[in-house]
Amino acid sequence: MFPALGHGVGLRTQHYAAFLEQSPRVDFVEAISENFMGLGGRPRAVLEQARRDRPVALHGVSLGIGSVEPLDQAYLKQWKALVDEVQPALVSDHLCWGRAHGHYSHDLWPVPYTEECLAHVVDRVARVQDVLGRRLLLENVSSYLEFRASELTEWDFLAEVARRADCGLLLDVNNVYVSARNHGFDAQTYLDAIPLDRVGQLHLAGHQDRGHLVIDTHEGHVCDAVWSLYRYAVRRFGDVSCLIEWDEGVPALPVLLAEAQKARAIAAEERAAPPPARAPTLEAR
Repeated sequence: MFPALGHGVGLRTQHYAAFLEQSPRVDFVEAISENFMGLGGRPRAVLEQARRDRPVALHGVSLGIGSVEPLDQAYLKQWKALVDEVQPALVSDHLCWGRAHGHYSHDLWPVPYTEECLAHVVDRVARVQDVLGRRLLLENVSSYLEFRASELTEWDFLAEVARRADCGLLLDVNNVYVSARNHGFDAQTYLDAIPLDRVGQLHLAGHQDRGHLVIDTHEGHVCDAVWSLYRYAVRRFGDVSCLIEWDEGVPALPVLLAEAQKARAIAAEERAAPPPARAPTLEAR
């Protein structure tokens, strides 16, 4: 359903010169949509250069698909124009809300997992997909508190949104781990509930572990526990595009490329591994 792009990195301002003057060896890049909407100049030149050499994914951060305020038509118009011009391989945003009373919080807040919210999100996804003329990927966000009103688990809510809205999912493995630690659920149970044919991309990132609380920071190397969960995700979902996110304390580009190479090597190992042995069955008597 979705193209397998390999293993990529985010297109960040610190690395613009490298993409303009060189051709870094990376399978694809992911650009934050809002950084290029309605803009020309150097940012668009970098994006154009990057897409000449490899696929591009566009990733939004301010759609607010779960907000109750009307969809921002001016925003959608600009986003549509960027998508039409860039022709990205994948287009995504977050399953969250962040707009209220005419203000935008610049944060990604989780939604309550209720039937009412589910119907609301599904309706808005359908309208956004109609505007864009293509299928949208929705990303699970990390969370630190839960709504008492929730009627579904996060994973069942996410899977049902994808089914009813006929959209895809951007499964952030780090966010699954962070939320699992914060709320005490099993991360593999979460992955097992996600429909195989709906996952179009994976994200990996660093986080801050304070023991009693894990905070999604998008800073630092991917930790061993998240690499282990990524192995499980590869075994379950197969050859899915995977991106390294590093947004705070952004390192030199070779550091990011090394993380992408590690993800590529792990995926290759898991694809080459024999399937787990099937449990013996008892003969009928």
